[in-house]
Amino acid sequence: MAMPNTVLDWTAEKVRALPEDGKRHEVIDGALLVTPAPRWAHQGAVTELIVRLRNVLANTPRYEALISPADIEFNSRTMVQPDVFVFPAPPTTGTKSWSDIERLVLAVEVLSPGTASRDRGMKRELYQREGVDEYWIVDLDARLVERWRPDDERPEILRSELSWSPEPGADELKIDLEKFFEKVCGSVSE
Repeated sequence: MAMPNTVLDWTAEKVRALPEDGKRHEVIDGALLVTPAPRWAHQGAVTELIVRLRNVLANTPRYEALISPADIEFNSRTMVQPDVFVFPAPPTTGTKSWSDIERLVLAVEVLSPGTASRDRGMKRELYQREGVDEYWIVDLDARLVERWRPDDERPEILRSELSWSPEPGADELKIDLEKFFEKVCGSVSE
């Protein structure tokens, strides 16, 4: 279960200085969040999404898709690790660092029992506030995707198909959600 720390003076720098413990550490508005390793189906969903996103972005090299662990820092008191994310590729070559990522065009969180309220609350508010073009909440239990955009007051609920493109005219990702959830979670009767 993800537990927020009640002390609100955490910074990205303090989190990076923590010893490696196999858990995911994030900080949102100074609150430390620690999450244990995710479930098997969670990782299957993350893998499916990153493979599909990287395939569709292969013809649009201006964008890159990655998975966490990653330190996406919006400011000194806010650093998150979205499960999957897409960002404009830095124009430089050579060594890249997380600080090269200036904005996200897509952030994806796959719900886990201990992270659902945070993903739907603090993280959604953060991604909307930071102008992330789209934020997907993948609900493995309900077999649906909640799509949020910066000005949305309610999510678009997707159950059958998910379509996405990083920009007009770019290749489009299309996911048959029923087949996707069956692949990562098994058939409904299992």
